[in-house]
Amino acid sequence: MFNLSILLIEDEENLGETLRDYLRAKKFLVELATTCKEARVKFSEYKPAIVIVDIGLPDGDGISLAREFRSLRKDCVLLFCTALNDPALRVEGLELGAEDYITKPFELKELTLRLDRILKSRQHSLQNPDEYCFGKLTFWPKRFEIKDANGVVSPLGQKECAILELLLEKKNEVVARDFMIESIWGENSFPTNRTIDNYIVKLRKWADSDKDRWLQFISVRGIGYKLEIKGS
Repeated sequence: MFNLSILLIEDEENLGETLRDYLRAKKFLVELATTCKEARVKFSEYKPAIVIVDIGLPDGDGISLAREFRSLRKDCVLLFCTALNDPALRVEGLELGAEDYITKPFELKELTLRLDRILKSRQHSLQNPDEYCFGKLTFWPKRFEIKDANGVVSPLGQKECAILELLLEKKNEVVARDFMIESIWGENSFPTNRTIDNYIVKLRKWADSDKDRWLQFISVRGIGYKLEIKGS
């Protein structure tokens, strides 16, 4: 399963860093923002699947920010996390379409349990997105297209697309060339290992366009490839 991206918006620095590190340890891809301004930039850049937002922020309020994000993207999951235990705010947040509303203080385990519940209820739509974003890189599997860090959109062939999806599914694992061939071409097809290498060349060039190195296609000599994702 591809691990989901989360934008965590929390202005208490220690709490924000603790939550970020905890969720990363749980294999989520997490970006932290401490202000509305920073959150807007990261929401646009990373296109997170889930937004966890505090209501009280130094340059605005989380309800208005979430409403703004909801107008931009209907598919992102909203989760409010706040010290304000106000029934009216809770209702307003839920009316926005938020999946949940958690009040501080809370146990870290409680947050992951709520995230697990959200993932189970929206498993298909979240685990099979139409768009994957990694820093400045974008992958549209249903469109067979990728966009590099310079904004250039390029087509992907069916086999390239299938290889990328397989490596995303098996991220941080070494995937043998023979396994790729059997999974993508089938048992009765006989492309060479060199065929896989040729397809990886284009994917690696796309990934290397982002100097922050969000994606790295690692060659494992004599075996195959491993896809490493920053922060996971």
